[in-house]
Amino acid sequence: MSFRSFLAAAVILACSVPALAQTPKVEVSVLGGWTLAEGVKGDTARGGDGILYNRIDPADSFNWGLMLGVLMGEQVEGGFLFNQQITSLEARGNATTKIGDININGYQGYVAYSLGDSNSTMRPYVLVGGGVTNYGSTSIVQAKGRVRNVGGDTRWSPTVGAGVKLFPSPRVGARFGVRWTPTSIKSDPTGRWCDPFWGCYLVGDSQYSNRWDFSGGLMFRF
Repeated sequence: MSFRSFLAAAVILACSVPALAQTPKVEVSVLGGWTLAEGVKGDTARGGDGILYNRIDPADSFNWGLMLGVLMGEQVEGGFLFNQQITSLEARGNATTKIGDININGYQGYVAYSLGDSNSTMRPYVLVGGGVTNYGSTSIVQAKGRVRNVGGDTRWSPTVGAGVKLFPSPRVGARFGVRWTPTSIKSDPTGRWCDPFWGCYLVGDSQYSNRWDFSGGLMFRF
């Protein structure tokens, strides 16, 4: 190879390396928003205050979260998201009564698909994922001021969502979206189902605690 050819190849390589280094591979988002939450029904019971109750719900409240996404091409992204709803539990029936504060934490892996190319200033996206939802411990104030500590619980939960990413600059952007996370809490028996080969089984009506997270925030690309 002549010196002139070597110099030309070196210039091309020197110009291409910064371009490759500038291609974003990771997106980190800091989010905040509002959660519409739903609990589950149960048997009607009379509380210590004499009121009849038949369900427990998390109150609608503020949420915040973090997302870490790794870009695996122009459209596909895989990552992990954490979300926390800071709320309280409410007993509902003939009246609504707050029974204790609670944090609901979501830990979800996800895969997202974005429309457009990586240089677009606006990119709609959809995502699907799965992980766990943790209902933190809470302290319930009972009759005569007695306090009962109730431990937390962790359940499997899928999640699906959609939204839009905005990029006013190559490295800093914003994202806005909505995400639905249903979590199976309990199953109420509704009868028996019988099969001529496998026998009879109890049939249950599963109840889910549904959460709709509406959030937005800053996004940083690396």
